[in-house]
Amino acid sequence: MLTTLIYKSQLNPSCQSLSLISLVEKARQRNSALDVTGILLFNGADFLQILEGPEEVLEKLFCKIRSDKRHHSVVELMRDYGPRRRFENVGMLLFDLLVDSQKSVLSSVLRYSKLDYYLAAQDRVFKFIQSFITREQPTRDGAVFLPERWKLAPEHAPFGKCINGPIDNQVCQFALQPIIEPTEGKISSLEALIRGNDGGSPERFFSAIDQDKMYEVDLQTKAYAFALAEKIGIGDHKIAVNLLPMSLVNVPGAVDFLMDQILIHGLQPEQVVIEVTENEMISGFNQFNSAIKQLRAAGIGLAIDDFGSGYAGLSLLTRFQPDKLKIDREIVSDIHLSGPKQAIVKSIISCCTDLEIALVAEGIEKIEEWCWLESAGIKRFQGFLFSRPKLNGVGEIHWPQFSSAPFLSD
Repeated sequence: MLTTLIYKSQLNPSCQSLSLISLVEKARQRNSALDVTGILLFNGADFLQILEGPEEVLEKLFCKIRSDKRHHSVVELMRDYGPRRRFENVGMLLFDLLVDSQKSVLSSVLRYSKLDYYLAAQDRVFKFIQSFITREQPTRDGAVFLPERWKLAPEHAPFGKCINGPIDNQVCQFALQPIIEPTEGKISSLEALIRGNDGGSPERFFSAIDQDKMYEVDLQTKAYAFALAEKIGIGDHKIAVNLLPMSLVNVPGAVDFLMDQILIHGLQPEQVVIEVTENEMISGFNQFNSAIKQLRAAGIGLAIDDFGSGYAGLSLLTRFQPDKLKIDREIVSDIHLSGPKQAIVKSIISCCTDLEIALVAEGIEKIEEWCWLESAGIKRFQGFLFSRPKLNGVGEIHWPQFSSAPFLSD
C-alpha cells in the first residue's frame, strides 16, 4: 500500500559541519533501491522530510531514521495513504533554505510535483511544506530541555510521616501521589487515589459495593482522605480528591458534608480540590452546575480530570472554567514523537492561558515526555517518572537535575 510519511526533526548541535549533499546522495541511492521517493527541506536548524513508498518499507526506514544521532526530536507529523505518488523518480531531493530563497524553494517543490498546481495547493502534504518554508524561525533557549541533559535525583520521604499497611475500620484506603513543579523543585498538590482494602483499583472497589449506595459511599470516603492528610501532616499543601459529579447532586447536603470533614481534620477549604472527569460531568451538567456554585462559594477548588479522554471537553470550557485542568495520559503518552498530539496540547495550553486555568500533565512516564511538555509551557506534572502512588503516605520523589553537558547513559 502506497504510504506517505512526514516527519520533522532538529539538527544535533554537534553536527554543524554535516554535509547535506553527501547525506542526500546516499539517501537517494538507498531510497531508489527500496522504491521510496521523497524530499528533504532544511532551514539551518530543522528538517522536514516527506517519504512515499510501501508501508512496510517506510516503517523499517523510519525506525532507522529515529535512531540517527545526527538529529534529535524526531516527530511524526502525518501518515496517510493514497493512489499515487506526489514525487516520482527522484529518490530524494534536497531543498536548503540557507542557500535558496523561500520563493525559489517553493517554486522548485511545485515543479518537481506530479500534481497540477491547483491540486497541489489543496493538498495537505504541500500545506506542510509551505508552512515549513514560510514560517519564521523560532528563537531557542539552547538545549535546555534535551532529555540527555537531565537526570533524576531521589528525595526520600518528603513527608516524614507514613502509615504502614492499611488503616483499620475503613471501607477503603487512599494512596497519595504528588503533583510537582519540577523546575521549581516544589510539590504543587497531592492527589488522594482511592484503593480497596486489598489495594485494588478504584474500578474494583466501586464494582463491589451496592450500586444504589454508590454516590453516598463515594462522598463519605473523602473523609478518609482528609483524615490521612491530617495524619501525615501535609501542612499548607493542597489535596485533590476524585468525586463522581452526581455524588454532589444525589446526596443531600453533600457540600456541607465536605466542608465539615475538611474543617474537622484541620484543613482549609482552599486546600481542597475536587476532581471530576468530563465524561461523568456532561451526563448531568445542569444539575451539577448548581453544585459547582456551592463549591465555589465554600472556597473549594475544582479540576477537570482526564481532559481529552471524552467528547465534551472543549464544550465544557464554554460553560464553566475550572481552577485546574489535567491533560489525559493518552494524549501525553509519547507526545515527543507525535505531531498531532503536540498540536492538540499546544491548543489546550493557549486556551487555558487565556482563561487563567492551571494545567497539569498526568501520566508522565518518560523524561522525553516531560522535556517536551515543559518546553511547551506546562509547569505541573504527575506520573510514575517523578513519583508513584503510595498507600497511606507519600513515596519517594525523583526531581530532574540539569547539566550543561549531556549525562552519559550507563
